[in-house]
Amino acid sequence: MKILMVCLGNICRSPLAEGILKNKVKQHKLDWQVDSAGTGAYHVGQQPDPRSQAVAKKYGLDISIQRARQFRASDFDEFDLVFAMDRSNQGNILALATTQEQREKVHLILEFTGAADHNVPDPYWDDNGFEQVYQMLDQACSLLPGIVEERVSH
Repeated sequence: MKILMVCLGNICRSPLAEGILKNKVKQHKLDWQVDSAGTGAYHVGQQPDPRSQAVAKKYGLDISIQRARQFRASDFDEFDLVFAMDRSNQGNILALATTQEQREKVHLILEFTGAADHNVPDPYWDDNGFEQVYQMLDQACSLLPGIVEERVSH
């Protein structure tokens, strides 16, 4: 199973989601690969935002080796599932899809959590938002192994 996490710049939300899910995959001993990307090219090649790194480190995760990259249409061929952090980025991803099969790979990360709002807020402009984003993503990533395994078995 190959999973891609996607936000806007690939420095705040999606690197956290990648790091959190990689940790869950390791805990569950799953044969999954996890990566992240951004729909924009603003930060290509950069490390995750220092605030994302700090909140990850607080929970024992090191995401400092990650580097931002931009989502590309070929990601549809490489990944089984693509999780967008919000509806705006989901729309940007879907705009690159050319088949129904590609569109069916794209989901909002929070759609399986029961949350009323399926958007993970962008904490870039709010220093205090990183903890909330971490908690939202941790909850979603805790559910993903069971949800994905259930979907694959049907």
